[in-house]
Amino acid sequence: MTLKLNMYAILDIETTGGQFNEEGITEIAIYKFDGHEVVDQFISLVNPEIPIQPFVVKLTGINNAMLRSAPKFYEIAKRIIEITSDCVIVAHNASFDYRILRTEFRRLGYDFEAKSLCTVELAKKLIPEQPSYSLGKLVRALGIPMADRHRASGDAMATTKLFKMLLEKDVEKTIVKDFIKLEVEKGIAPKLLDILSQMPAKTGVYYIYNEKGTLIYIGKSQNIKKRVNQHFTGITTKSKRIQTEVFTITYDETGSELIALLKESQEVKVNRPRYNRSQKKSFFPFALYSEKDANGYINLKLEKADGRKKEITSFVSLQEGKNALFKFTAKYKLCQKLTGLYQTKKDCFQYKIKECDGACIGEVTPEIYNLRVKQFISENSFENKSMILIDRGRNVNERSAILIEDGAYKGYAYYDLNYQINNIDILKNILIPMQHNRDVKNIIQNYIRKSKSLKILHF
Repeated sequence: MTLKLNMYAILDIETTGGQFNEEGITEIAIYKFDGHEVVDQFISLVNPEIPIQPFVVKLTGINNAMLRSAPKFYEIAKRIIEITSDCVIVAHNASFDYRILRTEFRRLGYDFEAKSLCTVELAKKLIPEQPSYSLGKLVRALGIPMADRHRASGDAMATTKLFKMLLEKDVEKTIVKDFIKLEVEKGIAPKLLDILSQMPAKTGVYYIYNEKGTLIYIGKSQNIKKRVNQHFTGITTKSKRIQTEVFTITYDETGSELIALLKESQEVKVNRPRYNRSQKKSFFPFALYSEKDANGYINLKLEKADGRKKEITSFVSLQEGKNALFKFTAKYKLCQKLTGLYQTKKDCFQYKIKECDGACIGEVTPEIYNLRVKQFISENSFENKSMILIDRGRNVNERSAILIEDGAYKGYAYYDLNYQINNIDILKNILIPMQHNRDVKNIIQNYIRKSKSLKILHF
């Protein structure tokens, strides 16, 4: 049996209104959601066999005449049980929808039970300080499109999109950890091949959990399936331990490799998984610094990173730093002697072949030469800059946006291609907030250097 983890039944119920526990269902919509996409759905009007309150008719547009030929609850009860089986019930104000559903089943003599999650409670925790947590106002503030307000299908779909965003914002993975504990209680232990079959061959971050629901490893890859397979077939000590301990793996598809790198960096720091020891150290042990020499020329120096000094950018290895420095020197017409690439007391080799204008021997003034160095520093550091980096989304109709404000990384968001991100306030509302630190800064700088698909908007 293949274990399908992270199954949620996201529902919305419209009722007749009336006294507590005497309400009847007029419409129900259920979207079965696997944490990434809707895999099944059920939408139906319901004949409640009691009149609808006038204020409800005004609110929903559903009237008694519309429901005369609709199925009664007992006629759809089996389909509701099928679609919600082994799922966590998710709803906005879940206590209301769950209570109504249980009441209807109780009338049929059936005890309906499921674990439930409330998107109001989750939103208050993960998106604090919103002026309102009503569904309509909340999704509007978060830039989530909404159709058919106060109809079950429209409200349930908006709740699905909201829940997807909340999963994204849950950096500590508390929602998923709780789910895994439920599965452990059922005593289902999936095989490695079952787990692998559920992994996508896409870019994103994956999370390996043990049977206690503890997160033991976080990784990122441009092909999650291939990378997980390497863990399962590897012969290193770490791979063998992961193979022994793994209970399940979840993943977040990112589309953008940059977002995958940033998510992995932050979530490793927050969750401190047992087998991510190497990533707890800095990714970028070498950095590039600038200082004026005795003659007034700005020199560039590639050396071991020193937190006390102000770095321009940094690198994962000395060799990567040297390769980049050769490119920078050529692009900005700098002198190899002054960038530390050619050790000599006289003129540099590039001067001999007429590719250096002689800063090494004072043939060009420090003022003229330093302008080129300052241009290089400005273009390769985002200190005090505000910009949006536009990258790939999770599908063809979507793009991702990474926000940098006053030189600090603020977070990322996804938006529909039909929806142009030129309003910073809207972007901030849908933003998944992230921490700014040295690693993050260097991941972004490194990616900007290498990426050909990245679009940068300055503001």
